[in-house]
Amino acid sequence: MLHPLRSHSERIRFPLWLKWLLVCLLVLGVVFRFVNLNHKVYWHDETYTSLRAAGYTRDEIDKELFQNRVIAASELQKFQRIKPGSTSLDTLRSLAVEDPQHPPLYFLMTRLWMQILGTPLEWMFHSPLTVTRSLPALISLLTLPAMYALAWQLFGLHDLALLAATLMALSPFDVLFAQTARQYSLLTLMVVVSSYLFLRALHLTNAPPANRSHHYRKPPPLWHCWALYGFSVTIGLYTHPFFALTLAGHAAYVGLDSWLTQGTAPLKNTLIGFVSAIAGAIILYFPWLVVMISNAQRAFATTDWTQFSPGIDYLLKLWTLSFTALFFDLDFGFNNPWTYLARVPILILIFASLYSLCRRTRSTTWLFVLTSILVPFLLLAIPDVVLGNKRSAVSRYLISCFPGVQLAVAYFLATKLSMTTLYSGRSSKQIAPSTAYTLRPKLYTPLIPFLWRGTLAGLLAGCLISLTVSALSDSWWNKDLSYANDKTADLINQTPAPLIISDIGDDFTNTGDLISLSYRLNKPVSLLLVNDPKIVDTPEFQTSLQGNTAIAFRPSRKLQVQLEQTYGKLSQAIAVEKLWKIPSTKSISEKKAGKIKRNVK
Repeated sequence: MLHPLRSHSERIRFPLWLKWLLVCLLVLGVVFRFVNLNHKVYWHDETYTSLRAAGYTRDEIDKELFQNRVIAASELQKFQRIKPGSTSLDTLRSLAVEDPQHPPLYFLMTRLWMQILGTPLEWMFHSPLTVTRSLPALISLLTLPAMYALAWQLFGLHDLALLAATLMALSPFDVLFAQTARQYSLLTLMVVVSSYLFLRALHLTNAPPANRSHHYRKPPPLWHCWALYGFSVTIGLYTHPFFALTLAGHAAYVGLDSWLTQGTAPLKNTLIGFVSAIAGAIILYFPWLVVMISNAQRAFATTDWTQFSPGIDYLLKLWTLSFTALFFDLDFGFNNPWTYLARVPILILIFASLYSLCRRTRSTTWLFVLTSILVPFLLLAIPDVVLGNKRSAVSRYLISCFPGVQLAVAYFLATKLSMTTLYSGRSSKQIAPSTAYTLRPKLYTPLIPFLWRGTLAGLLAGCLISLTVSALSDSWWNKDLSYANDKTADLINQTPAPLIISDIGDDFTNTGDLISLSYRLNKPVSLLLVNDPKIVDTPEFQTSLQGNTAIAFRPSRKLQVQLEQTYGKLSQAIAVEKLWKIPSTKSISEKKAGKIKRNVK
C-alpha cells in the first residue's frame, strides 16, 4: 500500500559515485552540528532552558538580582548551574509555575545531562555553553537514521532514503536548531520517528496476513506497532505542545484515506489501532495537561507576544524564509529584495517536487506528504490571517511541516537522478514503448543528466554555503530578542570602565538577556540592577557612577524618564538593543556650574 515504487524500485538507482558523495556529505552534515558549538550568542530562550533545568524560577532570580546594587557580570551565570540542594521536582515546579506551556521532558533531560557530564564537558571545552548545546546536537544525529527509515517506509527505495537523510543532514535550519539549547531538535526527532511508526503500523494493518512475513520474518503483533506509535506520540507531546500539529496531520491522513478507500475491511482495524494509540497517549499526557489547564492564564501571558498583528505581507515574507531555510539560509536584510529573490529557485523546486509527487505516486503516498505539510501549516496560518496573530511566522513552530517538504524534494530529485531516468534514451525498452520517446528531440537528451546533476549540485552548494557562513557568525536570525547581543557586548567591552544599568524592563525580558550578555562580556564589567527608578536620584546611585562609563541596557520607560530627568538626554549607542549612554557626572556638574555662572551674570 505504502510502497508505490517497490514493484519497479530498480528504476530509482543512483550511480555508485553519487552514493558515496551523499554519504560523505551526510558525514559533513554531522560535523557541522559540532562546529563552533559555543560560538554564537547564547540567546534569551537558551538561558531559560538552563535556569529551568537548574531548578530556579525567574521570580526568585529577579528578587536576588534587582536590589539596587553593583554586581559582576559573571555572577549572573551562577543561575545557569544546578541549584544547590535542588532536585528534579524543582525543575518541574519552575516550569509548572512560570512556563506551563513547555512540557518538562527536555528540561529534565538537560538537568540530567548537566549533572552527569556538565563538569567534564566544561573542563574539556572551556565553555559552559558546550554542555547544554551538545545535548540537542547529539539528539539531532538520531534524526538522520530516522529520516532514512521514514523515507524507506514511504517509498521503499534505499537510494531515495539516503538522499532524504543527506538533505536533512545538510539542512541549514536543522543544523541551526541542532546547535540551540532548546527542545526543537528533540521535537524534529519525534516528528520523524512518530511518522515512521505511524506508516509502519498502517502498512502492517493493511497488509494481508500472508504478506506480512514478506517484510518481517516474524511479523510483530499489530497492537505492538500501535503501542509504539502511541508511546512516540506521548514523548512528542511531552516535548512540545506543537507536536499536536503532527498528530493532527496523521489524523487527517487517516480520515482522508478512509474516505478514499470507502470503508474496506482493514479500515476498521486501522481506526481502532489509531484511536487506541492516541487515547493511550492522551492518558499518559494527562498529568501535564492538568498543569497547563490549571495555569492557563500564565501560559497565555507568557505567549501574548504572538497576538501582535504583523500584516499579510509580513507573514508571506516569513513563510518564504521559513520553508526555504531548509535548503538555503543567507540573510541580506529583511527588507532587501535579494533576500527573497535568492530563494525563488528553492520555492520553484519545492512546488515542482510536490506536483511531481502527486502526479507519479499513489494517493496513499502523496496524501501522507501533503497532510504532514499542509495540516500543521494551515492550523497555524489560518488563525493568523483571520485573527491577526503571528504564530505561523515563527519558523520553529513550523517544524512539523518540514520533514514532509524534505521528503518531497528527495523524491523529485531521486526520480531525476536515477541512472534509468538519466539514460532513458539508451534503455527505453525497459520503461515504455519506444514510441513514447519519438517526440523527444535527441539533440537535448545528453543535456538531461547535466541539468539534474546541476540542480542537485546547486542545492547542495546552497546548503554548504549557508552552513559555512552561519558557523562563522556570532549571531543568526533565530536569536530573536538577543540577535544584536554580540554587537552590544563588543561595544561594552571596548568602553573604558563600563557600568551597565538596567531593570526588569517593560516586557520582563531583561533577566534572560542580561544573562545572555554576561557570556560575552569581559570579567571587569559590572552591572547596577535597580528595582525602583527613584534610586537614580539618591547619592548612592551617583556615587556608583563616579569613575565609570554608565550605559543603560534596555531600560524600562520609567527608568529612562528618571535617568533623563536627572542626567539629561541619553545618547543612543545601538538602536536595536536600546543601548543608551548616560552623560558622566562630571559633564553634568560642569553644565550645572555653567548655569550658575549665567544666572550670576
